[in-house]
Amino acid sequence: MDKIINDFIKKSLAEDIGEGDITSEACIDKNARGKAQLIAKENCQIAGIDIAEKIYYLYDSQLIFKPFKKDGETIKKNDIIFSIFGNQHSILATERLVLNCMQRMSGIATKTRKFVNKIRDLNTVILDTRKTSPSIRFLEKTAVKIGGGENHRHGLYDVIMIKDNHIDFSGGIPNAIKNCHTHLEKSEKKIKIIIEVRNLTELNQVLNSGGVDRILLDNFSIHKTKEAVDIINSKYETESSGNIGLHNVREYALCGVNYISIGNLTHSIKSIDLSMRCI
Repeated sequence: MDKIINDFIKKSLAEDIGEGDITSEACIDKNARGKAQLIAKENCQIAGIDIAEKIYYLYDSQLIFKPFKKDGETIKKNDIIFSIFGNQHSILATERLVLNCMQRMSGIATKTRKFVNKIRDLNTVILDTRKTSPSIRFLEKTAVKIGGGENHRHGLYDVIMIKDNHIDFSGGIPNAIKNCHTHLEKSEKKIKIIIEVRNLTELNQVLNSGGVDRILLDNFSIHKTKEAVDIINSKYETESSGNIGLHNVREYALCGVNYISIGNLTHSIKSIDLSMRCI
């Protein structure tokens, strides 16, 4: 993970700075030193402080980073999140990358926490999905965990997830499950199998076939979800997904599903308003 983060930071800084920060070079002495603070301009769950520290030290190891908050803390408007002291050129060169990362991550963490709080007293886990921004999935999934949720699969490589198109291309549910087991035996891998069902008919086909670890109830109504959970009767883990928001997440959790996966934790978020102020 450290290599992924370092590569991301280097590429992002290269994209932004290019041949140099010509405005700072023109306005400010190259040896000038100064201090800046990151200020919250709205209430939020803060996320990305650890990433910010890595950005600063990777760009200029002489910068002095002093955090006043921790990732996951509830932040109030006008709270000071951290201060950074050192070369003014370095502080300004890294400002936008720090803000871009922290504003988006804090937006994800804040949204996730709202979902988690809705079902905090129930035995259901909030999950993210693969509906993330290309190349920064690791940041967004980190933000989900900071907000109190858990990560679903990280990519196509770590969990077998049989979706509707896999089922259709395989010629049906029994074939899809059988093909997955054949592949796992040949590759000598031990990977969980999740299968998506679109209705009770498909659910019964899965139950008749067996051989899965979790059943994902895709776009089921609350009534149908409760019916499906009763039919499954704890034989397999259960997951709900599709058209679930803050207005109905508790009702789905009350159906008894083990997991609820929510794509808009990462693909439809409002970045948190944060401001870097020189002092």
